Amino acid sequence: MKRFYKDVSVAKTELGWTIALDGRPLKTQGGQPQVLPSERLAEMLAEEWRAQGEEIDPAAFRFRDMADYALDVVAKDTSALVEKLLGYAETDTLCFRADPEDALYRRQQEVWEPIVLGMEAREDVKLHRISGILHRPQTEETRARLANRLDTLDPFTLAALEQTTSLAASLCIGLEALEPHADGEALWDAANLEEDWQAELWGRDEEAEERRAKRKGDFLAAIEFTRAARALT
Repeated sequence: MKRFYKDVSVAKTELGWTIALDGRPLKTQGGQPQVLPSERLAEMLAEEWRAQGEEIDPAAFRFRDMADYALDVVAKDTSALVEKLLGYAETDTLCFRADPEDALYRRQQEVWEPIVLGMEAREDVKLHRISGILHRPQTEETRARLANRLDTLDPFTLAALEQTTSLAASLCIGLEALEPHADGEALWDAANLEEDWQAELWGRDEEAEERRAKRKGDFLAAIEFTRAARALT
């Protein structure tokens, strides 16, 4: 599709912030008004439109797609996404450890354990750590506390949390990424600890590295999206 607009503007309304192309306010891909919670987030979406060339590249609308997903999908049924996120607490990568006698276990303890402990302290829960392949469900009390926590989040934050959690295969990392001064690079490295361990032993694959770079970009973008939606620095 060729670029069909010249001017991109951001405006404050009674409901929130909107973006207009040549004076016409945008709608979501689902057809409803695209109203954003902060000026910072609106400017991020506006910049995606400004950066387009003569041909529009749909893949360049990373923040718009997250915002539209929050408005068109998440806001209509937050309970479904909360339940999906709770599933990651049952299979959280950071809770599945190597056998204690393995060298990998020591690295997992060093990198993962502080993240899990921090999440437990903030959310007042206790997560089971497992060595081996046997699954041990989290307690109903833990699930209930996490559900209550997730229920407090707005659709924009939930949309970004789904992305960071799914990319990391870890609700612990997803929730840590919501913290104002979370280190996204370090969290991404933590999520890929086992992959890096294997690469150190057997070497890296070029195609796999390209896929990982794309996923990392999506992960860091979700953190940026969250901070902008919540107007965090």
